[in-house]
Amino acid sequence: MTTLVKPKTLFIGLALLCLLATWLSLALGPVSLPLLDTLKAALRMLGAPIEAHGLEQAELILGQIRLPRTLLGLAVGGVLALSGVAMQGLFRNPLADPGLVGVSSGAALGAAIAIVGGSFFGGLPDAFGPYLLSLCAFLGGLGVTALVYRLGRRNGQTNVATMLLAGIALTALASSAVGLFTYLADDATLRTLTFWNLGSLNGASYARLWPLLLVSAGVALWLPRRAKALKALLLGESEANHLGIDVERLKRELVFCTALGVGAAVAAAGMIGFVGLVVPHLVRLLAVHQASGQGGFEDLDALADIRRRQPQLIGSGGETRLANHGQEHPQVFG
Repeated sequence: MTTLVKPKTLFIGLALLCLLATWLSLALGPVSLPLLDTLKAALRMLGAPIEAHGLEQAELILGQIRLPRTLLGLAVGGVLALSGVAMQGLFRNPLADPGLVGVSSGAALGAAIAIVGGSFFGGLPDAFGPYLLSLCAFLGGLGVTALVYRLGRRNGQTNVATMLLAGIALTALASSAVGLFTYLADDATLRTLTFWNLGSLNGASYARLWPLLLVSAGVALWLPRRAKALKALLLGESEANHLGIDVERLKRELVFCTALGVGAAVAAAGMIGFVGLVVPHLVRLLAVHQASGQGGFEDLDALADIRRRQPQLIGSGGETRLANHGQEHPQVFG
């Protein structure tokens, strides 16, 4: 099968694009930094012996604000893209996305419970409120996904069609529950809940970033190793069994890995759509026979964050969902 770009060239190009996106993400913002100063400050933060004269402001901005946001965008984009291709392979459906097993809606429900429930007790404590919110979102995503997987199991076998229907049904129920909590919320709580559902990289901090980086690294190391099994699964479950693949174990691992990765991503950055659905197809357009390279567009989220440097207007999730309409309605992006 012919490809537009050779795999090695594709990976090199995506790596260079990722570096460029990271550089621009660190340099651009309400306070624009010269590209050379940004590079020097970043190298100095990595331990390079560079004179610090005139770089104090750049180091402060990069270290406290932009570097955590950039790393968060890269990690979220990468784990959503990898989880998206895993779900498309599992369900053998090009329209599948990581939220299909209920992890995104479950995380939204967990966050809604934490935000609205906390408001009834005087609000979440400032000291550990963000961490409690992320924990509730993560547990909510894992809980709904576990229920979807359990409903899809019969007699020791996992029925993909049943799991798909269960995921759609529980996603609708969780969304309805989020709507109920939205109705019960007061003005201040409603604002917090709305902006969380939009998705944003603004709450990035090193304390919240390291768990996601660890999860993202695990997903990025494990999923590409299952590329051949995913290719075999596209032929059908019986054909994959004949090729010596433990299909039930593969399904269980894919669902668990997706729930873990997407749950951590949604807990850290809120609801961010579009990436897990579209990025695998973007890479297939360049290298259609590569099933393991879909994680290379993790820089898409960093590019979206560069485009959106006014957090009061719209979150990253809204940015990615509205990206296709940017030419028609450019004023949305401010």
